[in-house]
Amino acid sequence: MGENDQKLSVIPLGGLGEIGKNMMAIKYSNSMLVIDCGLTFPENEMLGIDIVIPDISYLLENKDKIRGVILTHGHEDHIGAIPYILPQLNVPIYGTRLTLGLLEGKLKEHNLLGKAKMQCVKPRQVLRIGPFQVEFIRVSHSIADSVGLAITTPVGTIVHSGDFKFDQTPIDGEVMDFSRFAELGEEGVLALFSDSTNVERTGYTLSESVVGEAFDDTFRLAKGRIIVASFSSNIHRMQQVISTANKYNRKVAITGRSMLNVVNVASNLGYLTLPEDILVDLDELEKLPKNQMVIITTGSQGEPMSALTRMAMSDHRKVEIVPGDTVIISARPIPGNEKTVSRTVDLLFKQGAEVIYEEVSGIHVSGHASQEELKMMINLVKPKYFVPIHGEYRMLIKHAKLAEEVGIPSDKIFILENGQVIDFTSKGTFLNGKVSAGNVLVDGLGVGDVGNIVLRDRKQLSEDGILIVVVTLKSSSGAIIAGPDIVSRGFVYVRESEELLEEAKSKVRQSLEKCTKKNIKEWSTIKSNIRDNLGKFLYEKTKRRPMVLPIIMEVP
Repeated sequence: MGENDQKLSVIPLGGLGEIGKNMMAIKYSNSMLVIDCGLTFPENEMLGIDIVIPDISYLLENKDKIRGVILTHGHEDHIGAIPYILPQLNVPIYGTRLTLGLLEGKLKEHNLLGKAKMQCVKPRQVLRIGPFQVEFIRVSHSIADSVGLAITTPVGTIVHSGDFKFDQTPIDGEVMDFSRFAELGEEGVLALFSDSTNVERTGYTLSESVVGEAFDDTFRLAKGRIIVASFSSNIHRMQQVISTANKYNRKVAITGRSMLNVVNVASNLGYLTLPEDILVDLDELEKLPKNQMVIITTGSQGEPMSALTRMAMSDHRKVEIVPGDTVIISARPIPGNEKTVSRTVDLLFKQGAEVIYEEVSGIHVSGHASQEELKMMINLVKPKYFVPIHGEYRMLIKHAKLAEEVGIPSDKIFILENGQVIDFTSKGTFLNGKVSAGNVLVDGLGVGDVGNIVLRDRKQLSEDGILIVVVTLKSSSGAIIAGPDIVSRGFVYVRESEELLEEAKSKVRQSLEKCTKKNIKEWSTIKSNIRDNLGKFLYEKTKRRPMVLPIIMEVP
């Protein structure tokens, strides 16, 4: 085997230096695996963008080498980009039952269900895919059926933790497979790629069972209706709400499209145990006394169109918040959502509800490992090299420091950026350049057709508005036949600014006369003259820079 063959390359294409759009490629010889394929939600400055997915141009260049996509679990930031990528990259997809069940729902919406080649896997199963041996290892997380991966290659074994925490008392009794991670550590692990989301939190992440106790207390004491908002994917959380509701003789209604989808998939696959007749329609629920009602809803992040936000704004078709309601927000605000969540909480209090939302109340625990568990993972796996993944840049740095604390030498720790290639060879490990990796913006049905220039225009339109200048010229002489007329949108209100717009028209006339004198017939030059002169004038008068759009028509 040539020297070149004995090289294992790992390339993160998303999820590093950010939370979301997780995707990583692993390449050996002429074969490649892709781990996860997630999306993220747009930053505030990405005006009008619905979601953001990874740039897969590197994968498309190596299309014929890709042997499959392996999914660690069913969260959006790990499976959400598949419907957008599948039409260009139709390769086998491997995942656990629930992960594929949730993915099927997404593919159905995009009319892609028949096209996907999906293979269901179980924890402890080992698959041979090209030169790779892939083993799935059960981990605990805030969604059932989550796995980490051990991928054995001719160069060595790498372990990908997936999203995990060490939960000693999980709701479904399926404890994380500690012993397998330890065995791998004994057998020898070349590199560990580990989740950094909660690295800023000291100690241990509490068990999901703690939430059940908090629910029990709240349900026991609540006199009226109970409304619980959570992430739709957190099936164990839903299970606890349903079990506690059953204990206190309450019926449960579900609202929110994603919540209904997940409940259907999870109950059909047996991941959600529903006592008989506990689920009722919202209309049925409203006929019951208030102390027999529980509503499970989406909207824990204060999303503008979600069911909880609509209730808070008295805009929900069927549920109106009334004094005596208890609202439990069983989720932590994702960084950046704090404002929308606190606005929703304020509005709910205003409607007279009792709102339980602080983490100290025990109604939410994270699905990610805190510092002590992250150290334990490193100690169990005992890797030769360590690469922190799944987190913003500061988190990766902190995770690297933790790894040093437990004895990994600093020259064996690599902090990567999206697109950076890390090569493992018999001669050592080193960084080897970058491949293209960035954001592809999805807006409506358009994937990647909105770029920086369109966003810049949207920003300008949103801040300063637009002025459209319409003028008709005689083609032979360049003389003005009609206009200039000015249409203003989002800049000034025409009736209140007639004087300003009259002055603007005369500036346009001056520009056109100048062009005629200089015998300029080029439309693009005439337009840019109008744009420059009018822009300068408007800025002097208003200190605003609206977009100026000249429209010139010619008549013979």
